[in-house]
Amino acid sequence: SSFQMEQDVESTVTVRQPKLPKQTWDDVPKPLQDRERTKQKIQRYVRKDGKCNVHHGNVRETYRYLTDIFTTLVDLKWRFNLFIFVLVYTVTWLFFGFMWWLIAYIRGDLEHIGDNQWTPCVNNLNSFVTAFLFSIETETTIGYGHRVITDKCPEGIVLLLVQSVLGSIVNAFMVGCMFVKISQPKKRRAETLVFSTNAVISIRDGRLCLMFRVGDLRNSHIVEASIRAKLIKSKQTKEGEFIPLNQTDMNVGYDTGDDRLFLVSPLIICHEINQHSPFWEISKEHLAHEELEIVVILEGMVEATGMTCQARSSYVASEIKWGYRFTPVLTLEDGFYEVDYNSFHDIYETNTPSCSARELAEMMARCRLPLTWSVSSRLSTQGLPDSQEKRSSEAEELAERNGDVANIESESKV
Repeated sequence: SSFQMEQDVESTVTVRQPKLPKQTWDDVPKPLQDRERTKQKIQRYVRKDGKCNVHHGNVRETYRYLTDIFTTLVDLKWRFNLFIFVLVYTVTWLFFGFMWWLIAYIRGDLEHIGDNQWTPCVNNLNSFVTAFLFSIETETTIGYGHRVITDKCPEGIVLLLVQSVLGSIVNAFMVGCMFVKISQPKKRRAETLVFSTNAVISIRDGRLCLMFRVGDLRNSHIVEASIRAKLIKSKQTKEGEFIPLNQTDMNVGYDTGDDRLFLVSPLIICHEINQHSPFWEISKEHLAHEELEIVVILEGMVEATGMTCQARSSYVASEIKWGYRFTPVLTLEDGFYEVDYNSFHDIYETNTPSCSARELAEMMARCRLPLTWSVSSRLSTQGLPDSQEKRSSEAEELAERNGDVANIESESKV
């Protein structure tokens, strides 16, 4: 019998956006409709499938792409890559076929067709079509045996050597290009690395945390897997400089080693919202109006090939659910653990304060102050005279204020 590995599930509810009928949508006030359309037109920096939504324009130094022609060919789309593959081979065959025909024409072989007393450069080469076929046979080393070069043609021998060498170079370049494009791990292996549809914010171990889930669908694992996250948000400096799409690192366990993953089963990546977090002063209400994006990057080596692989995804503000947790997906069966990927994206609601992490830390610090104050110190003042009791009470109030500030500062440092 299987049982759930995590016991803190309160309710397994999948969050889905309600679809309003057309008549109901018409009844919604126009400002709300405009606000909803504005939310739908959020421009992503990185799309959910990991592709960067950035286009390079007005690049004048286009010659730089030709200096690294191999990478340029690999980065092309498949239709252009296949077109160039066929075009290169066809052009080389036609060029050398023309050269073989030109040698036969200059030597006069085409004028002595059928003359048994004449020794041509290439036997049975009597037109451009036969020269083209001989060029294909030479470069691909087919050698049917019907058209053969003779030893009375030194210029043909030189051309044969040149075509053989250049043909080997073309084969190595184009086949290598196709092999690298087929085996690209970033476009093949990354397809089976999945991220949760939403990120969530809830309390974990007494602290407000932002979490998302990652998983690997293959049985062959990612070696040396590591995860990192960046907040993409425009900012304005104190000097008035506007920085569009500023990138801020988010700590997902770099100092504790939690960012290095053993990705055998789905894992929940946690970012603690503390005073060093960019979400320190963001509450639930403020989050709904923020224009931000969290880009998550998973890197590692493919176990089968040893090549580096990178998978990316992103979460905009509307995809960060405040007050939710992820539904557990790992169960214990008879002798093994089973992962239910049908619940991979499911989340359920939990009790979470709607204030910011800073406000929460300050409230927790204030709640602990009365408990830390000694009751015996108050009782000891009962036996003192009125003047001494008054001074003692004033000193206690002053010490309590100082302790309040000190505890708040120490709590914020924690």
